[in-house]
Amino acid sequence: MIDQLYRKAILTVSGQKFVEDIVRKQGWGLAQRFVAGEEVDGAIAAVRELQQDGILGNLDLLGEFVASPEKANEFAEKVLHLLDAAHTAGIPPYASVKLSAVGQGQTVDGQDLGLTNARRIVGRAREHGGFICLDMEDHPRVDQTLEQFRILVGEFGAQHVGTVLQSYLYRTEADRSSLDDLRPNLRIVKGAYLEPDSVAMPDKADVDASYRKLVYAHMAAGNYVNVATHDESIIEDVKHYALAHGISKEAYEFQMLYGVRRDLQKELAAAGYRVRAYIPYGRDWYPYFSRRIAERPANVMFVLRGMLKG
Repeated sequence: MIDQLYRKAILTVSGQKFVEDIVRKQGWGLAQRFVAGEEVDGAIAAVRELQQDGILGNLDLLGEFVASPEKANEFAEKVLHLLDAAHTAGIPPYASVKLSAVGQGQTVDGQDLGLTNARRIVGRAREHGGFICLDMEDHPRVDQTLEQFRILVGEFGAQHVGTVLQSYLYRTEADRSSLDDLRPNLRIVKGAYLEPDSVAMPDKADVDASYRKLVYAHMAAGNYVNVATHDESIIEDVKHYALAHGISKEAYEFQMLYGVRRDLQKELAAAGYRVRAYIPYGRDWYPYFSRRIAERPANVMFVLRGMLKG
């Protein structure tokens, strides 16, 4: 409950316009701990650096809740440019995309624009032998995202498109099992949005238990799992579960955030586990930065110390 109250407090404060103005003005130097620059070249450089330690990359152009079709199409073009840039650099493109950023919920020519642009993006990734993860957003978008994910898997294959499930939502266990027929590639996270207690578990212990249950169930079903957490107890439990049930290291990977627990990322990669860092970049970094700060009190202290120095 304390963790939930802390997250709510930070996200509420960060949502105030005057707070955003202050952080945007003074906080970019601090945000670079979690964000790999504002342009695509910085993101590609971050991937190359991580590759030296045997760590893969999951690129994410930051942005969400785009209000107009023109802006959504512009954002989609930037994602296509990202995929082409990674391919040109000799990096198999692996990227995350928020459907709200490419027009989800906006109808153009009788079709949801988010799905139209997602088709373009996943199609380009397939051309380059790459992969797109459809990020999951706040709970009102879950149904439409899962519906569109199902369509895209049918058209492009589960080897080229996956999505995310959040363990703090009560509905997620049923959502996961409903996707089994797709043999989907799923990224399991705890969840970082400010959600009401009616839809999301308020207690950390329940969220953690749900997380383990989801990962184990997805592994047991023979599906590929992205274990996205920095929680070392969960990481150890997943390793033991996989070993006890004869699940190959090729059947799952550990995913962590850029700039967070790099030591643990290196340690896992050195031990032969597939490790992938989630590498966000772009000028719309404030919402992402706010959610990172909301995850741990230590992150708040990091920001405050940096701003006082500045």
